[in-house]
Amino acid sequence: MSKETEDIDPNQEGQPTDAEPTTEAPHDEVSENGTKDPSPADAASDEEVCPEPEEDTPVTLERSAWKDLVEKAEKGTEYWDRFVRLNAEFDNFKKRSARERSEAVKYANEALLERLIPTLDHFEMAMLAVQHAKENSLDSIKMGIEMVHGQLKSTLKDAGLEEIDAAGKVFDPAWHEAVSQKETNEVPEGQVVEQARKGYKLNERLLRPANVVVAKAPGADAEEAAS
Repeated sequence: MSKETEDIDPNQEGQPTDAEPTTEAPHDEVSENGTKDPSPADAASDEEVCPEPEEDTPVTLERSAWKDLVEKAEKGTEYWDRFVRLNAEFDNFKKRSARERSEAVKYANEALLERLIPTLDHFEMAMLAVQHAKENSLDSIKMGIEMVHGQLKSTLKDAGLEEIDAAGKVFDPAWHEAVSQKETNEVPEGQVVEQARKGYKLNERLLRPANVVVAKAPGADAEEAAS
């Protein structure tokens, strides 16, 4: 072989040079249990979080979603207007009902009083006749008073007022009020022997009980004291 050697091209492939040092790619480290540890680059990529959208970022909607949103907004506005209108109408209804109820209570007896006015006129005429009465006119005054009394009773009866006639009836605590007792053998015990004051009811509702005296057997008090 000749001692003369051929010149070697420093850029020839496969030959390292000082200008271009060769570096080996880093190998992934393997742990003792045989698993491959992630590289720092992989770990950094795993830790990355998707950025949150900014508040001013516009939101895009599909045409159908936008249409549905607009329809719901229109319905909400319609329902709100209806609520405001109904609320105002309900307030007016409450005020009107309170006013009508107050007027009904205030003028509840209007019809009855209107029918009693003629009776009042007759009473005034009777009082005027008494002032100018003479001895021979007593019967006419009595007749006039009886007519006024009959007219008043008729008017009250038409309005639903009814007398409670307790005389001779069996004592009923629902309609009668006993003010005293009287010993007698003429009627059975517990029967009304005297009516001290008339009672009245309005359409089967008690307005005032009748004050009555109730019969009891003679000697009942002595028997009770002996027992």
